Amino acid sequence: MSNMNFDMPNFALALPEIFVLCMACVVLLADLFVGERNRVVTYLMSQATLVGAAILTVGLHTGETQMTFGGSFISDTMGDVLKVFIYLVTAVVFLYSREYLRVRQLFTGEYFVLGLFGVLGMMVMVSAHSFLTIYLGLELLSLSLYAMVALQRDSIGATEAAMKYFVLGSLASGMLLYGMSMFYGVTGSLDITEVGAYLAQSHDKNIVLAFGVVFVVVGLAFKLGAVPFHMWVPDVYHGAPTSVTLYIGTAPKIAAFAMVMRLLVEGLGDLHMQWQGMLIMLAIASMAVGNIIAIAQSNIKRMLAYSTIAHVGFLLLGILTGTENGYSSSMFYILVYALMGLGGFGMVILLSRAGFEADRLEDFKGLNQRSPWFAFIMLILMISMAGIPVSVGFWAKLAVLQALIRADMTWLAVVAVLFSVIGAYYYLRIVKLMYFDKPEDTSPIQPALDMRVAMSANGLAVFALGVYPSALTALCVAALK
Repeated sequence: MSNMNFDMPNFALALPEIFVLCMACVVLLADLFVGERNRVVTYLMSQATLVGAAILTVGLHTGETQMTFGGSFISDTMGDVLKVFIYLVTAVVFLYSREYLRVRQLFTGEYFVLGLFGVLGMMVMVSAHSFLTIYLGLELLSLSLYAMVALQRDSIGATEAAMKYFVLGSLASGMLLYGMSMFYGVTGSLDITEVGAYLAQSHDKNIVLAFGVVFVVVGLAFKLGAVPFHMWVPDVYHGAPTSVTLYIGTAPKIAAFAMVMRLLVEGLGDLHMQWQGMLIMLAIASMAVGNIIAIAQSNIKRMLAYSTIAHVGFLLLGILTGTENGYSSSMFYILVYALMGLGGFGMVILLSRAGFEADRLEDFKGLNQRSPWFAFIMLILMISMAGIPVSVGFWAKLAVLQALIRADMTWLAVVAVLFSVIGAYYYLRIVKLMYFDKPEDTSPIQPALDMRVAMSANGLAVFALGVYPSALTALCVAALK
């Protein structure tokens, strides 16, 4: 009988994930014994979970790349930076959502428990080093999001959005899994490093690998919401409660960037010439459709949905260059976008109240007369999303454009600039409505203190990054070294 050696995995590397999993289960059980009046306990425990996970992630960071669980889990600087941003963004999402959920009788433990399980899925995606681990993290996140969209059970719009999201998301997952199975069939491994090593040594053109790349890119494009696989984005953003739209539109985008980096860059980097062409088409189509159709929208949630599609196009531009400079510029772009999206959807929640959703563009008319301070915060966010010079959105777009030019893809940079100019219109339209139109609703804006402070801090953080972007840029460069 042969001796079988079993190496005990290093559980310390996955301690943040284990902590979030345990705390999500504790919050789920605690919520059973907490009455309606004390529901805030569930909220506070959820926030404490995110703080604890952040402390563990920062405390365990060594700067070295380490692997555990048979090479299926990786701990590196990029993963730690992305995780900390996921915790931060999710904590602010929970804070923004609290009052919104309470006045709509949706302030239940399910929202926070599903949110925490979604965070766990994102963490697994960020640290995945195996096709199987990536898929497990993606499915955990997706299943949490499907349930969150359908949280408002008596809403036909939310139920319809959840069904569309579930059907199309399942189709995308199937395509991604099919692509992964093709790589497993050719290479005999699910480990990203081993797949990459096989592709580096193999110079023969394998038709199965070519089809595998197509299916993987299509699956990723579905999850990112890139054109022509974007059909679920506007309907889900519009139909879901705004607090859920806020969650979907921010933190999962950071995890999706990590998934693209792990799969395409680390795993399929030697097939760069095959997936680069596909990403170019996806990026151009996303910027065109996103920016042009957003102009015709009268609902701000749908407008921001098409805006997201356009931003995904810009994100793909950095990755398709195949250079370290391009990857770091894309990472900078997605972190900045998460902060801007957080503020944009946060402002919709801030203006909403019981029985009223501030999701039409007309609801922002005359905001400067009602609240000059929050009009100024929204001004910062819209200017930044438009990429107007000296805003952080401008620096993010400039970094991506410089990476394209250095990769001798100047023509693509010119196309991106043209679509950015078109996109500036619908952001500046909101500025015009806030400052030059008379308000239709003159009722006072009276958000809770924590909401006022967080919204102000969100806007000022975007402003500060526009003035001094180098710290975050340097962090992204260091994370990908």
